[in-house]
Amino acid sequence: MRNKYVQYMTQAAVIAALYSVMTILQNILFPGSASMAVQFRVSEVMTVLALFTPSAIPGLTIGCIIANISSISSIGAFDIIFGSIASCFAAVFMYLLRNVRFFKIPFLSLLMPALMNGIIIGFEIDFFFVEPLYSFNLADFLINGGCVALGELAVLFIL
Repeated sequence: MRNKYVQYMTQAAVIAALYSVMTILQNILFPGSASMAVQFRVSEVMTVLALFTPSAIPGLTIGCIIANISSISSIGAFDIIFGSIASCFAAVFMYLLRNVRFFKIPFLSLLMPALMNGIIIGFEIDFFFVEPLYSFNLADFLINGGCVALGELAVLFIL
């Protein structure tokens, strides 16, 4: 029993460390490529780990928190909250839908990061960063959410 707990915690810690380091390095080498509205966050390819282990859920969430804290000056504190929630929901739904397959491929599960990030981050960008602030505009939400979702789909299906 104890060995499974240690294995779970170790896997989650390794996933969190890899996710955060990959994102931070990408932001250093290619500023903005992992933290703007249209992004290609290479570390998001690690969301696929949620298909194989439940330890990816806390690992990806904590990794996202660390990565977003490191880029707070460029994207704001809101992304620490909303980005982490989006990553957590995406990982949870990926894990829950991992056995729903079409032609033996978990397409629905692989769409979850794009869907969750598109909706949650799209709302965040529209509500907190687009003028007028603290207001919702459906057209802006769809554009921003679509850009985020496209970047996420590109990472998941290209890499």
